[in-house]
Amino acid sequence: MSEQLSSGVRPWDLVAEGYAATGATVLAPFAAHALEYVTISSESKIVDVAAGTGLLSVAAAELGAEVQAIDLSASMIDHLVAAAADHPAITARVGDGQALPYDDNSFDAAFSLFGLMFFPDRPKGFAELHRVLRPGGTAVVAAWASAAESSLMRALFGALVAADPTAALPQPNPRSLENPRVFDAEMRAAGLLDVRIQQHTVEVQYPDATALWESLTRSSANLAVVRDEVGEEEWQRRTEAAVDHLTVTYRPNTPLRTTALFGIGTAA
Repeated sequence: MSEQLSSGVRPWDLVAEGYAATGATVLAPFAAHALEYVTISSESKIVDVAAGTGLLSVAAAELGAEVQAIDLSASMIDHLVAAAADHPAITARVGDGQALPYDDNSFDAAFSLFGLMFFPDRPKGFAELHRVLRPGGTAVVAAWASAAESSLMRALFGALVAADPTAALPQPNPRSLENPRVFDAEMRAAGLLDVRIQQHTVEVQYPDATALWESLTRSSANLAVVRDEVGEEEWQRRTEAAVDHLTVTYRPNTPLRTTALFGIGTAA
């Protein structure tokens, strides 16, 4: 494990509990969509890289697949193991998606749902997905589109600024996977064929401002770090300011949209 990757574990350990509790609201529909790109049967062997708390792993197992799930965060894997208690076809372990502990040509499909996008060495992550796939197998990788395209993220960032006027808002990053050309190029450079990049948008809604704030902040690794660093007293002050802002700007049960890019490719 590289020093850079090691330093990246802490946010995911901090957020694991909240991620398990609230992340499904936004992420479960994307996990279900990812599985639509692959035909799953009782003969399918898949790997879920940067699996988090196991939304995709469990959904795939329920379709009959044998699943190997791996994540750098031990806390995430602990929650995944608990979620997979009724699914013996899921094997979970702590490990590095840039150096997968699996043999070549092991899987019919390989997934990374909002995980590979954070790897310090994305090309290595894509290469590893390709390596462990059987010829003709499918790689499916999801990454967030630009925050500017998401009314959900705009609502969150508006609340963050209301809570802390010095908060830095995300800027477009043309070198990230939010750029479809970069996404396509990195998958092809890894040796994947028939690459296509597709958008998928999900709508979510919340009963009130508090539910919106709690759901999004508890499942954000970046904000878990902020909360840990500023302390509970300051976080509660920010929460009150943010909820006050959202109470004015968000009408309960109004749908909010968020968009992801899916990269799909075939192993040579």
